[in-house]
Amino acid sequence: MTYETTMTDSPLLQHWQRTKDKINDAKTQNHARQDVTLLAVSKTKPSEMIRELIHAGQRDFGENYLQEALEKINALAEYKAKDAITWHYIGHIQRNKTRDIAEHFDWVQTLERDIIAKRLNDQRPDALPPLQVLIQVNIDDEDSKSGCTPEALPELVAAVKDYERLRLRGLMIIPATDSTDAFVRTQALFDDIKARYPELTDWDTLSMGMSGDMQAAIAHGSTMVRVGSAIFGARD
Repeated sequence: MTYETTMTDSPLLQHWQRTKDKINDAKTQNHARQDVTLLAVSKTKPSEMIRELIHAGQRDFGENYLQEALEKINALAEYKAKDAITWHYIGHIQRNKTRDIAEHFDWVQTLERDIIAKRLNDQRPDALPPLQVLIQVNIDDEDSKSGCTPEALPELVAAVKDYERLRLRGLMIIPATDSTDAFVRTQALFDDIKARYPELTDWDTLSMGMSGDMQAAIAHGSTMVRVGSAIFGARD
Protein backbone atom coordinates (compact mmCIF):
# COMPACT_ATOMS: atom_id res chain seq x y z
CA MET A 1 0.00 0.00 0.00
CA THR A 2 1.30 3.45 -0.93
CA TYR A 3 0.04 6.92 -0.11
CA GLU A 4 -0.05 10.22 -1.92
CA THR A 5 2.48 12.78 -0.75
CA THR A 6 2.83 16.48 -1.49
CA MET A 7 6.41 16.60 -0.17
CA THR A 8 8.19 15.30 -3.28
CA ASP A 9 10.79 18.07 -3.09
CA SER A 10 11.82 17.46 0.51
CA PRO A 11 15.49 16.56 1.06
CA LEU A 12 14.47 13.28 2.69
CA LEU A 13 12.50 12.13 -0.33
CA GLN A 14 15.21 13.33 -2.71
CA HIS A 15 17.80 11.22 -0.85
CA TRP A 16 15.46 8.24 -0.77
CA GLN A 17 14.79 8.46 -4.52
CA ARG A 18 18.51 8.85 -5.22
CA THR A 19 19.19 5.69 -3.21
CA LYS A 20 16.56 3.77 -5.16
CA ASP A 21 18.09 5.00 -8.42
CA LYS A 22 21.52 3.75 -7.32
CA ILE A 23 20.05 0.34 -6.54
CA ASN A 24 18.43 0.14 -9.97
CA ASP A 25 21.63 1.30 -11.66
CA ALA A 26 23.64 -1.38 -9.83
CA LYS A 27 21.18 -4.05 -10.93
CA THR A 28 21.34 -2.89 -14.54
CA GLN A 29 25.14 -2.59 -14.65
CA ASN A 30 25.61 -6.07 -13.21
CA HIS A 31 22.72 -7.71 -15.06
CA ALA A 32 21.38 -8.74 -11.66
CA ARG A 33 18.37 -11.00 -11.76
CA GLN A 34 17.55 -10.83 -8.08
CA ASP A 35 15.07 -8.40 -6.59
CA VAL A 36 16.69 -6.01 -4.11
CA THR A 37 14.76 -4.71 -1.10
CA LEU A 38 15.70 -1.32 0.30
CA LEU A 39 15.71 -1.41 4.10
CA ALA A 40 15.61 2.14 5.46
CA VAL A 41 17.63 2.13 8.69
CA SER A 42 15.69 4.60 10.80
CA LYS A 43 17.48 4.32 14.15
CA THR A 44 17.71 7.64 16.02
CA LYS A 45 15.37 9.26 13.48
CA PRO A 46 11.87 10.48 14.41
CA SER A 47 8.60 8.84 13.50
CA GLU A 48 7.69 11.83 11.33
CA MET A 49 10.49 10.98 8.89
CA ILE A 50 9.37 7.36 8.73
CA ARG A 51 5.80 8.52 8.14
CA GLU A 52 6.92 10.69 5.23
CA LEU A 53 8.71 7.75 3.61
CA ILE A 54 5.72 5.46 4.13
CA HIS A 55 3.56 7.94 2.23
CA ALA A 56 6.12 7.91 -0.59
CA GLY A 57 5.99 4.12 -0.80
CA GLN A 58 8.84 2.87 1.42
CA ARG A 59 7.78 -0.22 3.34
CA ASP A 60 10.76 -1.80 5.15
CA PHE A 61 12.39 -0.08 8.15
CA GLY A 62 15.24 -1.27 10.37
CA GLU A 63 15.77 -0.43 14.04
CA ASN A 64 18.74 -1.21 16.31
CA TYR A 65 17.54 0.01 19.70
CA LEU A 66 14.57 -1.82 21.15
CA GLN A 67 13.02 0.83 23.40
CA GLU A 68 13.27 3.49 20.71
CA ALA A 69 11.81 1.07 18.18
CA LEU A 70 8.85 0.16 20.38
CA GLU A 71 7.95 3.83 20.72
CA LYS A 72 7.98 4.23 16.93
CA ILE A 73 6.02 1.02 16.37
CA ASN A 74 3.35 2.33 18.73
CA ALA A 75 3.34 5.79 17.13
CA LEU A 76 2.94 4.29 13.64
CA ALA A 77 0.51 1.51 14.56
CA GLU A 78 -2.07 2.78 12.06
CA TYR A 79 0.24 1.86 9.18
CA LYS A 80 0.93 -1.58 10.59
CA ALA A 81 -2.82 -2.18 10.79
CA LYS A 82 -3.03 -1.29 7.08
CA ASP A 83 -0.08 -3.60 6.26
CA ALA A 84 1.89 -0.59 5.02
CA ILE A 85 5.06 -1.10 7.07
CA THR A 86 7.41 -3.99 7.85
CA TRP A 87 9.68 -3.73 10.90
CA HIS A 88 13.14 -5.33 10.95
CA TYR A 89 15.19 -5.71 14.14
CA ILE A 90 18.87 -5.26 13.24
CA GLY A 91 20.48 -4.75 16.65
CA HIS A 92 22.20 -7.12 19.04
CA ILE A 93 19.71 -9.39 20.82
CA GLN A 94 19.88 -9.77 24.58
CA ARG A 95 18.00 -12.59 26.29
CA ASN A 96 15.79 -10.25 28.29
CA LYS A 97 14.66 -8.47 25.10
CA THR A 98 13.46 -11.47 23.10
CA ARG A 99 9.80 -11.29 24.13
CA ASP A 100 9.35 -7.71 22.94
CA ILE A 101 11.19 -8.49 19.72
CA ALA A 102 9.10 -11.61 19.10
CA GLU A 103 5.87 -9.73 19.74
CA HIS A 104 6.48 -6.55 17.73
CA PHE A 105 8.80 -7.21 14.78
CA ASP A 106 8.26 -8.91 11.43
CA TRP A 107 11.93 -9.71 10.75
CA VAL A 108 15.02 -10.32 12.88
CA GLN A 109 18.33 -10.02 11.01
CA THR A 110 20.81 -10.60 13.84
CA LEU A 111 20.24 -14.15 15.01
CA GLU A 112 23.54 -15.69 16.09
CA ARG A 113 22.75 -18.30 18.79
CA ASP A 114 20.31 -21.16 19.13
CA ILE A 115 19.25 -20.10 22.64
CA ILE A 116 18.00 -16.80 21.22
CA ALA A 117 16.25 -18.58 18.36
CA LYS A 118 14.46 -20.87 20.81
CA ARG A 119 13.30 -17.93 22.93
CA LEU A 120 12.04 -16.03 19.89
CA ASN A 121 10.20 -19.12 18.70
CA ASP A 122 8.61 -19.83 22.08
CA GLN A 123 7.61 -16.18 22.61
CA ARG A 124 6.23 -15.49 19.13
CA PRO A 125 2.43 -15.05 19.53
CA ASP A 126 0.34 -17.67 17.78
CA ALA A 127 -1.86 -14.95 16.31
CA LEU A 128 1.07 -13.56 14.32
CA PRO A 129 2.68 -15.12 11.24
CA PRO A 130 6.07 -16.78 11.76
CA LEU A 131 8.94 -14.41 12.50
CA GLN A 132 11.21 -14.04 9.46
CA VAL A 133 14.83 -14.49 10.57
CA LEU A 134 18.33 -14.09 9.15
CA ILE A 135 21.48 -15.48 10.70
CA GLN A 136 24.19 -12.88 11.22
CA VAL A 137 27.60 -14.18 10.21
CA ASN A 138 30.78 -12.54 11.49
CA ILE A 139 32.29 -12.96 8.07
CA ASP A 140 35.62 -11.26 8.84
CA ASP A 141 36.04 -12.63 12.38
CA GLU A 142 36.13 -9.17 13.94
CA ASP A 143 36.12 -8.88 17.71
CA SER A 144 33.95 -5.78 17.50
CA LYS A 145 31.20 -7.50 15.49
CA SER A 146 28.48 -9.93 16.51
CA GLY A 147 27.52 -13.02 14.55
CA CYS A 148 28.27 -16.70 14.34
CA THR A 149 31.44 -17.90 12.65
CA PRO A 150 31.23 -19.32 9.13
CA GLU A 151 32.35 -22.68 10.55
CA ALA A 152 29.44 -22.72 13.03
CA LEU A 153 26.83 -21.74 10.47
CA PRO A 154 25.68 -25.23 9.33
CA GLU A 155 25.10 -26.34 12.92
CA LEU A 156 23.07 -23.21 13.72
CA VAL A 157 21.00 -23.59 10.55
CA ALA A 158 20.24 -27.20 11.49
CA ALA A 159 19.03 -26.05 14.91
CA VAL A 160 16.92 -23.13 13.71
CA LYS A 161 15.30 -24.50 10.57
CA ASP A 162 12.70 -26.64 12.34
CA TYR A 163 11.32 -24.03 14.75
CA GLU A 164 7.63 -23.69 13.89
CA ARG A 165 7.27 -20.00 14.76
CA LEU A 166 10.39 -18.93 12.86
CA ARG A 167 10.97 -18.81 9.11
CA LEU A 168 14.68 -19.00 8.25
CA ARG A 169 15.29 -16.81 5.20
CA GLY A 170 19.04 -16.34 4.81
CA LEU A 171 22.14 -14.47 6.00
CA MET A 172 23.16 -10.99 7.11
CA ILE A 173 26.70 -9.60 7.36
CA ILE A 174 28.45 -6.38 8.41
CA PRO A 175 31.82 -6.78 6.70
CA ALA A 176 35.10 -5.01 7.27
CA THR A 177 35.85 -1.91 5.22
CA ASP A 178 37.34 -3.86 2.29
CA SER A 179 34.11 -5.70 1.66
CA THR A 180 34.17 -7.18 -1.85
CA ASP A 181 35.85 -10.43 -0.82
CA ALA A 182 33.46 -10.71 2.12
CA PHE A 183 30.50 -10.46 -0.25
CA VAL A 184 31.95 -13.26 -2.38
CA ARG A 185 32.52 -15.50 0.65
CA THR A 186 29.04 -14.82 2.01
CA GLN A 187 27.44 -15.68 -1.33
CA ALA A 188 29.36 -18.97 -1.25
CA LEU A 189 28.11 -19.71 2.28
CA PHE A 190 24.56 -18.88 1.21
CA ASP A 191 24.76 -21.24 -1.77
CA ASP A 192 26.32 -24.01 0.33
CA ILE A 193 23.49 -23.88 2.88
CA LYS A 194 20.91 -23.87 0.11
CA ALA A 195 22.46 -27.00 -1.41
CA ARG A 196 22.93 -28.69 1.97
CA TYR A 197 19.36 -28.10 3.16
CA PRO A 198 16.99 -28.32 0.18
CA GLU A 199 14.05 -28.31 2.60
CA LEU A 200 14.70 -24.60 3.22
CA THR A 201 12.24 -23.47 0.56
CA ASP A 202 12.24 -19.87 1.87
CA TRP A 203 16.04 -19.52 1.81
CA ASP A 204 16.12 -16.43 -0.42
CA THR A 205 17.64 -13.44 1.38
CA LEU A 206 21.17 -12.03 1.52
CA SER A 207 21.21 -8.84 3.59
CA MET A 208 24.52 -7.17 2.80
CA GLY A 209 25.51 -3.73 1.70
CA MET A 210 24.98 -0.34 3.35
CA SER A 211 25.19 3.31 2.29
CA GLY A 212 28.82 3.13 1.18
CA ASP A 213 28.99 -0.29 -0.48
CA MET A 214 25.48 -1.26 -1.55
CA GLN A 215 26.32 -1.25 -5.27
CA ALA A 216 29.20 -3.69 -4.76
CA ALA A 217 26.96 -5.86 -2.58
CA ILE A 218 24.26 -6.01 -5.25
CA ALA A 219 26.90 -7.01 -7.80
CA HIS A 220 27.69 -10.01 -5.58
CA GLY A 221 24.16 -11.24 -4.95
CA SER A 222 22.68 -9.05 -2.22
CA THR A 223 18.87 -9.13 -2.11
CA MET A 224 18.53 -6.53 0.67
CA VAL A 225 20.59 -3.40 1.38
CA ARG A 226 20.45 -1.57 4.71
CA VAL A 227 20.71 2.17 4.13
CA GLY A 228 20.61 4.79 6.87
CA SER A 229 22.69 7.95 6.44
CA ALA A 230 22.32 8.11 2.65
CA ILE A 231 18.56 8.50 3.19
CA PHE A 232 18.17 10.15 6.57
CA GLY A 233 21.42 12.08 6.85
CA ALA A 234 23.91 11.87 9.69
CA ARG A 235 22.67 10.31 12.91
CA ASP A 236 21.95 12.49 15.91
